Amino acid sequence: MSDTLIRLKSAVISAFPKAKKTSIWLLKIIIPISFLVSVLDYLGIIHVIADYLSPVFSLVGLPGEAAIVFLTSIFLSLYAPIAIIATLPLDPREIAILAVMCLIAHNMLVETAVQNKTGSNYFSMFVLRILGAFVAAYFLNLILPKEISGAEISANAIEYESFWEMLKMWGIGTLSLVVKVLLIITGLMLLQNILKEFKILDIISTSLNPLMSFMGLPKSSSFLWFVAQVLGLTYGSAVMIDSFENNELSREDANLLNYHIALNHSTLEDTLLFVAIGVPFFWMVIPRFVLAILVVWVIRIFQHSFVKKQVRA
Repeated sequence: MSDTLIRLKSAVISAFPKAKKTSIWLLKIIIPISFLVSVLDYLGIIHVIADYLSPVFSLVGLPGEAAIVFLTSIFLSLYAPIAIIATLPLDPREIAILAVMCLIAHNMLVETAVQNKTGSNYFSMFVLRILGAFVAAYFLNLILPKEISGAEISANAIEYESFWEMLKMWGIGTLSLVVKVLLIITGLMLLQNILKEFKILDIISTSLNPLMSFMGLPKSSSFLWFVAQVLGLTYGSAVMIDSFENNELSREDANLLNYHIALNHSTLEDTLLFVAIGVPFFWMVIPRFVLAILVVWVIRIFQHSFVKKQVRA
């Protein structure tokens, strides 16, 4: 057997235990949360909570109905809030603002757990994403043109006739999610191991170094940043957790990366979900990108000032 095949075989074999470990950890979080949210939604509790939050949304140019969409996005992936948007009387401009908020704060309970496992404080990341969503929406409301291209959604709201029907649909959806998580996490770990074994990761990282410097991020985080942009935090977690646990990324560097990707991740898949319903790509990507860069540089300046004070002391 040639040396190349031996290295390839070794990379593939070593990927499966890592993929299994991360997949189980993720599913232990995702499944209970999705079940709880499904029950709360069925009982109407989420709608009640949203009614109390609705006055806050007027500050960012959104009607009270937007609260239910945003609240749902915090607990679930973006498919659920997009379906809810279809039932609300929102104009294209309001949908664009709401899309940015959801892109920043979606699926937070799971994704913040990922960030916590890679060196960041859970509470800090959670608060950052909530505040970041409203800050982005506030400024977007100020600069967004009064008329933008229309966002059309053809989805219909799902109304269950009974609790057991809801449970059945949740079970079907969860089974599909489990298969998706296992396939994507395993495939990603295989890819990472192969790229690492044949030094292709080094090439990718080097090509992204100038962009990392511009964004204020450590060069060691370039591949993880790329994964987070393409696959997001949930599916990209396998690579991120593995890199952190193997000390390929220090706690300080991982924390700095987490500040950025908390506000700006999944630029491809999740953003395209809203593009598919007519929300302009530019207005969803640029606000998150700029906000993430500003936050990272503010954190770096603060850390630098703190170190100088410590040295003087």
